[in-house]
Amino acid sequence: MLKGKKIVVGVTGSIAAYKTPLLVRMLIREGCDVRVIMTPVARNFVTPLTLSTLSRHPVIIEPFTAGSGEWSNHVELGIWADAMIFAPVTANTLGKMVNAIADNFVITAYLSAKCPVFLAPAMDLDMFSHPSTKKNIDILRSYGNIIIEPQVGELASGLSGPGRMEEPEKLLCFLKTFFARQNQLKDKKVLITAGPTIERIDPVRYISNFSTGLMGVTLANEANARGATVTLVCGPGHHLNTSGGIKEIKVESAGEMYKACMKLYGDADYVIMAAAVADYTPVNPSDRKLKKSTNNLSVDLQATRDILKEIGKNKKSSQVVVGFALETDRELENAKSKLQNKNLDFIVLNSLKEKGAGFGIPTNKISILGSDGIVHKGVVKPKEEVAKDIWDIITKK
Repeated sequence: MLKGKKIVVGVTGSIAAYKTPLLVRMLIREGCDVRVIMTPVARNFVTPLTLSTLSRHPVIIEPFTAGSGEWSNHVELGIWADAMIFAPVTANTLGKMVNAIADNFVITAYLSAKCPVFLAPAMDLDMFSHPSTKKNIDILRSYGNIIIEPQVGELASGLSGPGRMEEPEKLLCFLKTFFARQNQLKDKKVLITAGPTIERIDPVRYISNFSTGLMGVTLANEANARGATVTLVCGPGHHLNTSGGIKEIKVESAGEMYKACMKLYGDADYVIMAAAVADYTPVNPSDRKLKKSTNNLSVDLQATRDILKEIGKNKKSSQVVVGFALETDRELENAKSKLQNKNLDFIVLNSLKEKGAGFGIPTNKISILGSDGIVHKGVVKPKEEVAKDIWDIITKK
């Protein structure tokens, strides 16, 4: 599974660096070609000699070798690697990664990476819980980095809590799982919708909802990571980062999303309708700004065309069609009804009553209902992890 993979291991200045030699040794045993890079401070916690002996290659700490004029090319390293794993990565390094402060070789290599990047944070619990650290982790995750969450346990300070770097065996498992998934959707076509739609009342006003499109984008990124050819039809949500290779079709209204999806869904193996499409649109939107002339304004609305129902009605037996249901009451009952009425294979249910679920936040808590009646219940997780769960379940069909 990992044999022949080219792995860069980055080490930063944390006491947890004592675990890194074991990770390097495990990667070598798996048949990986390993290069180790370190920050200067990391030398206080683990010696370059140890890591170079285990990796069978010199450890890179500085971009230039003193006295020789030799240059370690971070750009070539970024192109060479199949994956980079930074373990441990400190709060300081997380901040530098976010802000592109390239004052050491580790950061320049990170900024040059053309491959998946895994980050295994390690720090004391107060540092890990600080809002600035949390924000940096969320930003790095939004860039497509894979965060390997630290565990709760005894820390170097003597305190006990979150901040303990994951064990080397688990880090290896993360890498194995990632590469096992890489070709899972090879030669498959995936259509995903994301974000809200906006329905114009006049040139300056519209009807919409609070969706940002994050869940749909993470589903698209995960499908792309698993080797699929992905098309993302997205409404005007917040600016979000999609992986390279994803085809984006930007739309505004429910009508535009309907037209785009009708053209595309027939060729797709998987169709995931994660967008929050407006149910109603103004009957006669004005081409001029409506002036305030009375205390009341009535806007006549008409139902939009049901994209998901149309696809479910006409889907092929070889296609898997997945819908989303965001509910505020009778959640399971309403989701089951939608699953049946729209002839879906799966429906992903989340409730606005659940803390950590819904629009505009980086986490979600879902249940996945299948047409076979089985319900998979999840816990609050980052949406990137939720996307993995969804794909793991629907690809079993």
